[in-house]
Amino acid sequence: MPIISRFFEIIIFMLWRDHAPPHFHAKYAGDDIAVEIESGAITGSMSKLAIGMVQEWRELHKAELMENWRCTEEKKALRLIDPLE
Repeated sequence: MPIISRFFEIIIFMLWRDHAPPHFHAKYAGDDIAVEIESGAITGSMSKLAIGMVQEWRELHKAELMENWRCTEEKKALRLIDPLE
């Protein structure tokens, strides 16, 4: 589970062997969601407040998330992304 960001107790990570479409995962308070990078579509459940923060962060970092997704496809190291402040 390569962690790429952490903020407000939310852990953001990507998996190297994951499937399309490009997405990332978020964990918070025992909940886990997958979030599509482009559309923001969510699979799983998490508090509305946490989802709102994840979505705000996603909008700010789409380009960096897509670059990390390309790295997962090539099995390269992922870059850390600044947290939501």
